[in-house]
Amino acid sequence: MATALPALQPDPVRIDAELMQTLCDALADVVFFVKDEAGRYTHANLTLVRRLGLKRREEVIGRDVAEVFPARLAARYAQQDRRVLDGGTIENQLEVHLYPNRRPGWCLTGKRPLALPDGGRGLVGLSRDLGAPDGRDPTYERLRRVLEHMQAHYAGPLRIAALARLADLSVAQLERHFQRVFQLTPQQSLTRLRIEAAMRELCGDASIAEVGLACGFTDQSAFARQFKAMVGMAPRDYRALHRGGQWGPAR
Repeated sequence: MATALPALQPDPVRIDAELMQTLCDALADVVFFVKDEAGRYTHANLTLVRRLGLKRREEVIGRDVAEVFPARLAARYAQQDRRVLDGGTIENQLEVHLYPNRRPGWCLTGKRPLALPDGGRGLVGLSRDLGAPDGRDPTYERLRRVLEHMQAHYAGPLRIAALARLADLSVAQLERHFQRVFQLTPQQSLTRLRIEAAMRELCGDASIAEVGLACGFTDQSAFARQFKAMVGMAPRDYRALHRGGQWGPAR
């Protein structure tokens, strides 16, 4: 009987964290951070500091997520960090950032294990805000029709093959052009529309199951799982956080 091979873990990356922090300080749409093996911040660019509502980098360094975020958010971020510290990676994950007194903003996040100078293991993360679509792209008008169709019909079943036909493209072409113009795949864009709708509906009085169904999720557990993966907390926790007025940036 064949012996199963152990899963290969990625080698920790090596970076000049001080240099990266300095470079990323100038980027208002990028959050950069490094954490040690205990999950404490060792580096944080000024964008992260400001989004936390703080003034000085020293107010972040040496602290962990439980010290800078509400408990409901911190538990999720600590879990995500542990996954990376255990050797996993997060690539291009679509997430919501929640800002004080602002609408939720979307970003793409990546995290990787990091080899620390003292021989230990930490993690490095970078989140980039989603920018405006590239309206100059020659396929933009066809892709815009697809996006408008998704905006009008996100609550129902949508097939990527049918969306490709709407744009007169193959599925592979639709995926490639969509990611270039909107920075997301068609499936990510559809999920984003559904989660945004759910966030709005959760401000009302409908039950969690009713919200999920109204936003295109026929399976309540799948809705809760997808919502938590993108927003950082379960739908009921988001509702409680929103009603309690406790906001903070997702990280």
